[in-house]
Amino acid sequence: MVEIKHKDTGEILLSTESESLAGMDINHYHLQGADLRGMDLREANLQGSTLTDADLEGADLEGANLKNAILRGANLKGTDLDGATFGDGVAGNAADLAQCCLQDARVTSCDMQFVDLRGADLSKATLSRSDLHNARLENANLREAIVGSALLIDADLRGADLTGAYLCNVHLNAANMTGARLDGAKLGGEDCIPAIMNRAHMAGASLKGANLSGASLLRADLSNANLANADLSEANLSGAILRKANLAGANFEDVDLTTVTVTLANLSAAKNVYLKYPKLDAR
Repeated sequence: MVEIKHKDTGEILLSTESESLAGMDINHYHLQGADLRGMDLREANLQGSTLTDADLEGADLEGANLKNAILRGANLKGTDLDGATFGDGVAGNAADLAQCCLQDARVTSCDMQFVDLRGADLSKATLSRSDLHNARLENANLREAIVGSALLIDADLRGADLTGAYLCNVHLNAANMTGARLDGAKLGGEDCIPAIMNRAHMAGASLKGANLSGASLLRADLSNANLANADLSEANLSGAILRKANLAGANFEDVDLTTVTVTLANLSAAKNVYLKYPKLDAR
């Protein structure tokens, strides 16, 4: 028999004669504040269930169905969520993970389209190969997270902290990264498929010392961004806006800046800058 109790009161919220919760159909249950620490929930159907403030630390949720589940404020530290489903591409069916803790969690190959992760702690989590189209990650903590090969197209990352994050081969097309911190993040370089950040909104973002070598920043808005000592070698900046950006020590080796807006940016303090000027009519 397995009993799910409230983490504080000890009240029994759900009882089953099964020896495990793996593969069980627990959809649309009210499990607010449930103690699910270390439990086996592989392939469990938790669609539409309320797990607000639940404690799932160390639980195994591999392949679980969490569509439309409410996990606001839940503790998912160190959980295994490989292949879990949090949505199906419809905004109204996405899970609510706002303010939850996913530190050191394995959130790989997951469907997380439109998922609400505002203010969530994803520090040192692994999100490789997950689909985060249109996900809400405002003010989320992604410090040192591994996000390689994930899809963050149209995602909202305003104010998110991606300091030291691994972002190789990430697709950030049209993502809103206004005010985000990416200091020391790896988005390009040797042994790395560069990130794609075309049309990304990165005004005021901090990218100090970030590796953006070979990254695609076509028409990206980096106005007022801090790119001090960033490596932008071989990056595609066609049509990008670097107005008032801090470029001190930034490396622009093999970068064509012909169509880049650098108004009021300290380009003279950057390294390996090559500008093409139109030929003057000598007549």
